[in-house]
Amino acid sequence: MGDLIVVEGLDGAGKRTLSAGLVGTWRAEGRKVATLAFPRYGRSIHADLGAEALRGQHGDTASSVEAMALLWALDRREAADELREMLSTNDIVLLDRYVASNAAYTAARRHQDAAGPAVEWIRQLEFDRFGLPVPDLQLLLRVPVALAAERARHRAATEADRERDAYERDGDLQCRTGEVYDGLAQRHWMSTWEVAGPDTDPQQLAVRISNLLHDGEGVTR
Repeated sequence: MGDLIVVEGLDGAGKRTLSAGLVGTWRAEGRKVATLAFPRYGRSIHADLGAEALRGQHGDTASSVEAMALLWALDRREAADELREMLSTNDIVLLDRYVASNAAYTAARRHQDAAGPAVEWIRQLEFDRFGLPVPDLQLLLRVPVALAAERARHRAATEADRERDAYERDGDLQCRTGEVYDGLAQRHWMSTWEVAGPDTDPQQLAVRISNLLHDGEGVTR
């Protein structure tokens, strides 16, 4: 059974770039690595409905905190069997966003912290009721909110399919979400957490993560 590792962070934090560096390092070491990004836009009706809602479609769906959280959660539930198959055939499965993303944004929209009822609701929904695999390690890519926002704006300007959505344009929400992420990492919510900064070297981080997991410090399923 492979290790399930998740990269979390604000929109525009640089998760995709860091993930590519981690994957490249592990593959160079001879490890078999699979990747998956959530939401699964273009593959999941729930993810696509969520994206459309954040761009003003589907009436008042986006205004409902729980409705949006359920769409993101159902996307992952739909992928549960795929995830288990990936874990059974790879040494490492690296995810760009997972359940903690839903917990962080849902709590932030409700003006709650990492110990609040929104986070517990997401845990019960996705891990208990939907039976999603529990991560072995979660990595928070922590960057200043202003830097993440600038990267998101640049991405929207240079990539035709990456128009900023309502969450990305809401600076206050991004600030609150970052605070919830910090709380989840401090509490080691659902697994061991590591925190990386914008200048973290992916090769050194890959070694650090491998050592944590091999030393038995990560959560085992």
